[in-house]
Amino acid sequence: MSEVVLELGPVAFSAFEIPAGINFGGRQLIAIHQLTDGRRVIDGIGAAESEVSFSGAFSGPTATLRARLLNSLRVAGTELSLSWDVFCYTVIVTRFDAEYENCAWIPYRLSCTVLRDEAAPVLPLAPSLGTSVLSDLTVAAAQCSPLGVDFTEAQTALTAPGAFTLGSEAYSAAQVAITAAQSTILFQMALAETTLTAIILSVEASPGPLASDLLSVTVAAQQLANLTYSNSYVARAARNLQNASS
Repeated sequence: MSEVVLELGPVAFSAFEIPAGINFGGRQLIAIHQLTDGRRVIDGIGAAESEVSFSGAFSGPTATLRARLLNSLRVAGTELSLSWDVFCYTVIVTRFDAEYENCAWIPYRLSCTVLRDEAAPVLPLAPSLGTSVLSDLTVAAAQCSPLGVDFTEAQTALTAPGAFTLGSEAYSAAQVAITAAQSTILFQMALAETTLTAIILSVEASPGPLASDLLSVTVAAQQLANLTYSNSYVARAARNLQNASS
């Protein structure tokens, strides 16, 4: 990386100060909802950048002064610009370690916590969330189609112009439609729970043929699982509809 211009706040690195490499990247944070039938509903929370770390060595007659300057940036904890090549971040220096070998040679290592990726493309939030809302309802509808829960009204409302614009009639209609769909699912879940409980109590009171009992319990439990799974997606669709409008 000797030809790369690397700058951190007021410090422009040069010569042996420039590291051999700089890491970048991170994780996509997710929330995992484990359902009773073993399936999962996963919510994407957002990107989390890894700490950017690199190392080098201050050299020459100004090595001590430059090392102390980097350490003062750590102590101050102020937001700084970190840039090289096409990368540009707003960071805080969270760790700076240096080893004084002599006045002209001080190896160092520093780590920066990323506050913002200033070079990341600006993506429209509402359309992506809108796509997620429709996708979640499609999954929920597929799970509930054998159970008589109809999502047509909600899906139609979400495709209307202005459905993701806060305060519009189309947005209000979409909210009402999703709420109605979720209420229907919750009602069906209560019925399924009641049915499942009744079957189990009946079997306990007067045991019948094992195969028949097992089939009845399995069918009722599967219906409840499908409704629970569907409800998770509809709930996320409702949250994302609200977020898409903000």
